[in-house]
Amino acid sequence: MRKVYFKSFFILIIAIQIANAQKPQKPNAAEIYNQIQKLNFLGTVLYIAAHPDDENTRLISYLSNDVHARTGYLSLTRGDGGQNLIGAQLRELLGVIRTQELLEARKIDGGEQFFSRANDFGYSKTATETLQIWDKDKVLSDLVWAIRKFQPDVIINRFDHRTPGTTHGHHTSSAMLSVEGFDLANNPTSYPEQLKLVPLWQPKRLFFNTSWWFYGSKEKFEASNKTNLIAIQTGVYYPTIGKSNQEIAALSRSRHQSQGFGNTGTRGEETEYLEFLKGEPLKDKSSLFEGIDTSWNRVKGGKTIGELLAQIANQYDFKNPSASIPTLAKAYTMIQALEEEHWKTVKSEEIKNIIATCAGLYLEAVADTQEVTPGSLVKLKLEAINRSPIAMQLVSVTTLPEQKNTLLNTDLENNILHNPKLDLQLPVTLNYTQPYWLKEKGTVGMYTVEEQKSIGVPDIIREVKVIFNVKINGIEIPFERTVVYKYTDDVKGEMYNFLDIVPAVTTTIQDKVILFTGSKSKYVGVNIKSGKNDIKGNLKLDLPQDWNVSPKSISFQLDKKGMEQTVYFEVTPPNQSSEVVGKSIATIDGVPYDKEQITINYDHITKQQVLKTADVKCIRLDLKTNGEKIAYIMGAGDEVPKSLTQMGYKVTLLKPEEITPEKMESFDVVMTGVRAYNTVQTLANKQDILFDFIKSGKTMIVQYNTTDDLVTSNIAPYPLKISSDRVTEENAEVQFLAPNHPALNYPNTITQNDFKGWKQEQGLYYPKEFDKAFTPILSSSDKGESAKEGALLIAPYGKGNYIYTGLSFFRELPEGVPGAYKLLSNMISIKSAVTIPNQKIKQ
Repeated sequence: MRKVYFKSFFILIIAIQIANAQKPQKPNAAEIYNQIQKLNFLGTVLYIAAHPDDENTRLISYLSNDVHARTGYLSLTRGDGGQNLIGAQLRELLGVIRTQELLEARKIDGGEQFFSRANDFGYSKTATETLQIWDKDKVLSDLVWAIRKFQPDVIINRFDHRTPGTTHGHHTSSAMLSVEGFDLANNPTSYPEQLKLVPLWQPKRLFFNTSWWFYGSKEKFEASNKTNLIAIQTGVYYPTIGKSNQEIAALSRSRHQSQGFGNTGTRGEETEYLEFLKGEPLKDKSSLFEGIDTSWNRVKGGKTIGELLAQIANQYDFKNPSASIPTLAKAYTMIQALEEEHWKTVKSEEIKNIIATCAGLYLEAVADTQEVTPGSLVKLKLEAINRSPIAMQLVSVTTLPEQKNTLLNTDLENNILHNPKLDLQLPVTLNYTQPYWLKEKGTVGMYTVEEQKSIGVPDIIREVKVIFNVKINGIEIPFERTVVYKYTDDVKGEMYNFLDIVPAVTTTIQDKVILFTGSKSKYVGVNIKSGKNDIKGNLKLDLPQDWNVSPKSISFQLDKKGMEQTVYFEVTPPNQSSEVVGKSIATIDGVPYDKEQITINYDHITKQQVLKTADVKCIRLDLKTNGEKIAYIMGAGDEVPKSLTQMGYKVTLLKPEEITPEKMESFDVVMTGVRAYNTVQTLANKQDILFDFIKSGKTMIVQYNTTDDLVTSNIAPYPLKISSDRVTEENAEVQFLAPNHPALNYPNTITQNDFKGWKQEQGLYYPKEFDKAFTPILSSSDKGESAKEGALLIAPYGKGNYIYTGLSFFRELPEGVPGAYKLLSNMISIKSAVTIPNQKIKQ
């Protein structure tokens, strides 16, 4: 019999905001009833788009909670290329955060989450560029794989496949691939290697989730021909949980905290529109599932199961959900007898969860520590309690991955707690806990995942689990639980984390980029952290031979797990310019360890461990600075201040409320972080002080802001209007509009070479309209577009200078791009340049 490797996770409607994402869900009677209704509906919808936040949570919630369809969201990327409003994590670390935010959103709106291997490499203006960088064939393969696994009857695209060039290239590409994959999923010659694991599948119909936005205005949409559109009334109210569909959708949308998408729920009628694209047309447009049997009759031998489940729903007692358990157990047995594997797998998981929640059956496996190394013996405390009058017995528990079965034969009497203890032996070959898509090195556009079964799995694949084998009404049912660690926080109360598998030792180089502006050596700090007790070994900092490292190695000894030690190497650069990447390697008993442990821990998502190579970029650069004192006002979060410190500047992180005339006197330059005028409301009341600061002979540098929700329209002392202009081709040729300007000449000479090797994008949100007081310094453009002149604007104001830049310094500096350091140094030194007499300017 063919084995299906796809597991369905039935998601509950969550009516409350949860402060700790790992806590087990405990549904109430109304939510249980919703699950039972969903159990008797066998229809599936897959929503497809490009990024976290592209999904229509109103439609997903409606399909899941009102129609009771199994509803999934396939986001082709994990949102790695965006900006971060809650911290400094960017690129793959931001992708980890947004992955978890999507998972939390699905817990609320009732959907399931999937991904492809596509990497969000940043904004793309065309689908052609997107599909070249992504590797179209691989992403299309992943989309076909998702369709074959999930088996959707209906597919809905968020974007229009017919309009390339009018929106983000990722958006259009997601729709184009969906249209193509609609037919390929049922073609045996397309990706035939997948058919060893999944069957061919043909969705019934394909739609585009359109709205007035795609027409340009509400007026144009109202006047348009809607013959091919289907109107769905999604503004329903769920009386059993006391929320409208829009309120649930808003809670889901608000999980996207790293993007600042907090949303207010609405109430009342609301309509979503779907345009039919492909497949079997609807005749009366009454249901997306018209002509599709969504009852148990679609499964051989399923008719009697459907009748039994209908009886359970009709007789459900909200005051005593456990009364349904005997019939649910019978239905579970009938489902196990089915020949058809797909719905058997899906509905088995659903009905097991329903049986457990009806009984108040609480099963948990808690480790005595949060981190362990492969080969460890883990002590587990189990919890099993049946809070119903239904007779139950905990027959045995099976520990994974060791597959050890321990007989218990414990009667689970009503409301009697059982806490058996168990030792779990982990294999020495156990994988470390980390996002599986980051384990191997990828490309700019694609993550590397070789194991077909893993492609599209949304979360970290955790292997340490306990299966509780419980006999209910004479029927033995396995309930799988991932091993957790929990503790009590004095403020937040009960806190949960998953058990993480860690290396015996990890190392972290304190600075990810180390800048040498001369031949003088620097001390490089490396932090060593023990993953288990009693380790000792040697640490070396591995750099190319022309970089001198002293000493060659340092011995270390850490007696207790979790202990840390910091050691220092003296590094001397070569005399000539050089860029190299080194790494720290700890060796224990001849085994090398080169991983850095990165922890991402926010209250609204599950705590994440990421393991990356512990590396450092060392740059020997002839960089000239003038030692200005800089006040830095953080915006959405970036690591620019660290880079400024590396450059030799004295940097003070200035809180907005600290901006006073007296405080500002001690600084030469004030610099705002990315999106500061989008996120720091206090700045609206500090502009006069900042402008007076400039007037007195100082410099203000403002990094990019978006066009939305500026805290003040007067971000500059002269009129300046931000636009959506950007240059996404990071190595686009740059023209010097003001070649003699000090910004390009002092104290560093800027050449075309200084714009080579930039990462992800050259710049974003350039002003298009600005006062004649501003001098545009640079010009560049993406292929086929007109020149953009708003990348770097400088205007004298009083005795000082105001500088606005959309250049992506927040990406380039942490990546160690030499030209970005040189240009920023010139901007910081602009006052010194214009006041030095007889300054030689490049011709």
